[in-house]
Parts: sequence; C-alpha cells; structure tokens
Amino acid sequence: MTDSTTPSTPLKSPRLREKGRLMSASEIERTLVRLAHEIVEKNDGGSNLGLVGIKRRGVPLAKRLGALIEKIEKHPVDVGTLDISFYRDDLSTAGPRPTVTPGDVGFDVNGRDIVLMDDVLYTGRTIRAALDALFDHGRPKSVQLLVLIDRGHRELPIQATFTGRSIPTSSREIIEVKLNEVDGQEQVLLVELVD
Repeated sequence: MTDSTTPSTPLKSPRLREKGRLMSASEIERTLVRLAHEIVEKNDGGSNLGLVGIKRRGVPLAKRLGALIEKIEKHPVDVGTLDISFYRDDLSTAGPRPTVTPGDVGFDVNGRDIVLMDDVLYTGRTIRAALDALFDHGRPKSVQLLVLIDRGHRELPIQATFTGRSIPTSSREIIEVKLNEVDGQEQVLLVELVD
C-alpha cells in the first residue's frame, strides 16, 4: 500500500477492470451438478471413468465432480491431477524435457474413459499440452474435455465435450474463475484490460 509521502512507481503489468460477475457460488455448484449428470449419461455410468484435473483450477473441479458422480453412481471415481507446465509450447524450449512418471496422475489411465478438466477454454493450447502430458502416462480408451467456461477464440481445433457455459468475449476481456480451494472465494468474473 502506498501512502501520500511515498512516491508511487508506475506498474508495468496491465490493469484490469471488472466488468461483471458471470457466475455466483450457487450457479457454479448447479452447473457442476448438471455436468456430473451429463458425464454419467454420456459414459453409461461411471465404472470406467477417470477424472483428470489440469493444475490449478481444473483440480478442484475434478475433485468436486468426482464426489458428485460418486453420489450418483454409489461408487468412487478415480480423480487425478495433471501438471502440464513442462509441456507448454509457450515456455522456453531450451534444455532437456523433464521426465514425467506415470504416478503423477494418480491412477492408471490405460483403457479408461478419461474426462480432462480445466476452468476456461480459450486458444486450446493448454488442452493440447494436457493431451501430450496425458498420453505420456498411457493410452486411454477415450478422452473427453470438460470446461467450466468456453470463451471462444480458438487457435487449435479443440472442442469441449462438456461445457458449463459458453461466454463469447473480446480479445481484451479475460474470464477469471475463482474457486475456494485456490482463491478463497467462489465466483466467475469478466474483466477487461485497461490502457
């Protein structure tokens, strides 16, 4: 915090202006309940399902959906985590590619119907990296994508199987998903870059 006696220095990072709240905590919960039912219906139950959350906000979504599907199906569903930081094509490619061990996901993905989860689908680059990482762990029977928000602007031919909401945005707008497990609050905001 800056007081009146301390000269402030201009920030180099872009400023964001909140344009509005797109989803409240209760709307997020209702959306996840609907998505859990859609997953169960599309996959003829949950016996062969494995849910994989992409770090960071995909992980709590996967855990919540796993608990919801367990209530519907009356048996536990494997829930795992995928860290794609080593697979990003927008990071430096200098140096050797780190080794990822099969235990990183948390369960065997071979022959399973995997639902890959992330909070926002935008260009598709995160999902492409996640698919690379997932296939380093094994060969699933199928891979389906679930996102809480699809905001458009795809650069790659990637489409979600399950979508919480589709929210068209401009290139200056950003969707901020806030989840209690990561952010200490629960909501989805639309913010805009300000010059």
